[in-house]
Parts: sequence; C-alpha cells; structure tokens
Amino acid sequence: MYQPAAFREDRLEVQHELIHAHPLGLLITAGPAGLIANPFPFLLDPQISEKGTLRLHIARANPQWRELETVEECLVVFQGPQDYVTPSWYATKRETGKVVPTWNYATVHAWGRPRIINDDVWLRRQLDDLTLSREGRRPAPWKVDDAPPDFVTAQMRAIVGVEIPILRIEGKWKMSQNRPEADRLGVIAGFSEAGDAGEPLAALVAERGGLLK
Repeated sequence: MYQPAAFREDRLEVQHELIHAHPLGLLITAGPAGLIANPFPFLLDPQISEKGTLRLHIARANPQWRELETVEECLVVFQGPQDYVTPSWYATKRETGKVVPTWNYATVHAWGRPRIINDDVWLRRQLDDLTLSREGRRPAPWKVDDAPPDFVTAQMRAIVGVEIPILRIEGKWKMSQNRPEADRLGVIAGFSEAGDAGEPLAALVAERGGLLK
C-alpha cells in the first residue's frame, strides 16, 4: 500500500481496533482462477499468532475457498470511516485558490497464508462467536441455538472454515494531516456539519491533526 509517512499507522492495537469495528473485509486471492475478491465478516483472534489470526467461514458453493488451498498468500482489506473532502472547506481556497478535492479514509491491509478447516467443533465455535459479536449488543440477542439443531447441522455442511495467521499488516489513516491547521479545522467543521454520518471522520481529523480539545 502507498504509505506517505504522515498517514502511516504501525501500531498493532490501532490496526486491530479498526478490524474489530469494521469486520467486513475484502478477501483477495490470486490463484489458478486469477484474481478473485469477495467480502466476508471476519473475527480477529489476537492471541494465537504474533500479529493476530483472522477467522471466517465460506460457502462451499463459493469457488474462492478452493483457491485458498493453492495460494501461498492472500490479502484482506478492511475499510474504516471514509468520505469526500471538498476544497470549499479549506482556508487555503480563500487565500490562494490552489487546492483540489481529496478523500479521507482509514484502512488496514492484512496478508497471511490461509488454511482450510473442516472441523465441526471449530465451525460451531466460529458461528457462535461471530453471531455473539453482532447480536451481543442487542436487548434480546439471537443465538445459533435458537434455530432447529438439524437445520444448523445442514447449514454447517454447506460451509468451510478458514484461518489466516497475519504475517504482514499495514494501516493508513489519511485524515488531512498534510494540510495546514486552518484547513484541518475547516475539514473538521465540514464533517461535523454532516451530523452523525460525519462525526467519526471529524473526530479522526482532530485526533490525527493534534487538534483535540
């Protein structure tokens, strides 16, 4: 990934935090069938390998899991908060006019060697953990056990498990750090005016630009 120094994020705990907050990752493989990319919800286990291990399950009908059996490495891309930045927010626009639009975003790229897992205990744990990660915040959370046992068994036969121990990971938080302070303040105000949709980006621009009050 193109990594200007101002935007680089090497802290593993910060990278992991983005994955936890935005778990729908894009799994990319380059195997015998060529380039394939599919989105999957991932779980991240930080304990079982140095940089963490990604866990997911794939439908057996999806040919990408066969590609995972053949490749030495795959890439998973996680996308955090992102949105367009208009030059109209910049003080520099009013001063010189020498500005252009851009895009602010946070992203994490993780590389690893995948391994296929055909194990009912592992698969059931995966389904329970993934469900809990989403349902746990609900007042009346749904559980896998709420479905009929024979239905769950049939569903499990239709999936395979995958673990990807992370061998390399990169983070990039492009949050107007390369702009003058007056421009960054304008970006914060612009995102803040967008309400709830813009607040996460406004907060990140303030944090990354050292403008937190």
